Amino acid sequence: MANHRDFEVIRRHAVDVTLDPDTAHPSLILSEDIKQVSLGDTKQDLPDNPKRFNQVPYVLGRECFSLGKFYFEVKVMGKNRWTLGVARDSINRKGEITERPKDGYWNVGLRYGTYKALNVHPVTLPIIEKPHKVGVFVDYEEGQVSFFNVDARCHIYSFTDQAFSGKLYPIFSPGFIYDSENSAPLVICPVDCSFSHPGL
Repeated sequence: MANHRDFEVIRRHAVDVTLDPDTAHPSLILSEDIKQVSLGDTKQDLPDNPKRFNQVPYVLGRECFSLGKFYFEVKVMGKNRWTLGVARDSINRKGEITERPKDGYWNVGLRYGTYKALNVHPVTLPIIEKPHKVGVFVDYEEGQVSFFNVDARCHIYSFTDQAFSGKLYPIFSPGFIYDSENSAPLVICPVDCSFSHPGL
């Protein structure tokens, strides 16, 4: 899809994203600057407000978008499970959820060593170079959500021809921890638009 030059143009649509504590599953631990999320050992005693995920370990971004283009980057290095993307404001947040565009989720993730796009039928992604940082780009009017391996400057997957309506929020899950693995946090990173690929 995007070449190196296109990717640098996409990164110019970077926005500042922070995490919304009111939406965080009680087992999630957010950093003081609300830029990092990890899974804790126990559930915290938090009010079960309508905005909060109560079964699946997700948290939304505070910032919402209902027009234009936006882009953000998340560090996934050191993790063997994670999910990232955007979600519609009207998504179900209680009990089990179905992660697919029809239900308001446009996500990719790493599960059991396999990268997948969570479409109507999950799509296995042929990742050659394991991403340390993932970029998420949304073009609201074009109905597109794209994911990039930031360090490799390469396209991972796109949801296209989507009919967005209402607000979209960034969404994050650090995944469950098994056998003391996957404890590293997901980290929302500043986007350095001054960096250019040597081929440009």
